[in-house]
Amino acid sequence: MSEIRQVQVTFDCADPERVARFWCEVLGYVVPPPPEGFASWAAYDRSLPPDRQGAAFACGDPTGAGSRLFFQRVPEGKAVKNRVHLDVRVGTGLVGEERLAALRAESERLVALGAVQDTVLLADEYDESCIVMRDVEGNEFCLD
Repeated sequence: MSEIRQVQVTFDCADPERVARFWCEVLGYVVPPPPEGFASWAAYDRSLPPDRQGAAFACGDPTGAGSRLFFQRVPEGKAVKNRVHLDVRVGTGLVGEERLAALRAESERLVALGAVQDTVLLADEYDESCIVMRDVEGNEFCLD
């Protein structure tokens, strides 16, 4: 029998802390305590060599059940559609207009945080409605 492993989802981005704090708000995640000996992440960051300052940030599910999210600074900007994306499950168990209303309400909340609503995909004979969004750096995700 194979061992169950934890998964960390890593985002390439220009501003790791900004993107991490956005996803904390989206998912109800928290920033972990700073390393021992540092009063804050800012203090820890200042202790790093200049080229490493602001290079990474992380957040996680406060219950420990969800995956950790890690954000790393990369020099290049986003150029094409993501090959992998997150589905934020806000409409689970809902159908029709009730589901669409829940998705739209969450979309409005996230737009206020800096997200962009991209496309509303309405239910058809196979799939329920979902909304394609973009985070604060343009990475696609879905409200599902």
